[in-house]
Amino acid sequence: MTTPATGTWPLIHTERTALAADLAQLTDHQWATPSLCEGLTVREVLAHLTSAAGLHPVRWMAGVIRCRFDFDKQVAMRLAEQLGATPAETLDRFRRVATRTTKPIPSTVAMLGETIVHGEDIRRPLGIERDYPVRTLTTLADYYQRTDLPVFTKTRIRELRLTATDSPFTTGEGPRVSGTTLALIMAMAGRASYLDALDGDGVAILRERQAQPRA
Repeated sequence: MTTPATGTWPLIHTERTALAADLAQLTDHQWATPSLCEGLTVREVLAHLTSAAGLHPVRWMAGVIRCRFDFDKQVAMRLAEQLGATPAETLDRFRRVATRTTKPIPSTVAMLGETIVHGEDIRRPLGIERDYPVRTLTTLADYYQRTDLPVFTKTRIRELRLTATDSPFTTGEGPRVSGTTLALIMAMAGRASYLDALDGDGVAILRERQAQPRA
């Protein structure tokens, strides 16, 4: 399944809006919850999403040069720019970029992945579940199985057969890995906590590969 870039932006905007709504009533304690991104709270991950939504390639590269090609430092710098003084300000800044079409990377579908994967990095520790549209998840899963940019997803699932139980998505040949499309996406993106929701002989292999670089 291939979705043109012009058709992907509405999917991104929908997911950003849904995430903002899910976080509207969080307490200060919940905002400080550790996310699935090691070392970052859910509030900091949201600030990272705000930063990504406001960067174009030239500004992104300027930040990389400023940080002397230390990409982690560049991410931390941009995150700090968007964190704000309070959780309410963090959320307000994210809402303001929800319908933007700016991106620091060439692929629009990769931006959809940024929104969904980091959205789950936030939601899962908070116990929040989202019923994603099948088209949205299938679009992202199809993209991830074809590329290693930006999160080494193609390499992580090499010589495995992935089959979704709730969508048309299937890919690859080899030991089977099956489960919901969301669980497959998150496992492809290196989130080991989603492996328990998957079945098949290939799950053990996929588990061994989780140490590869991720978003």
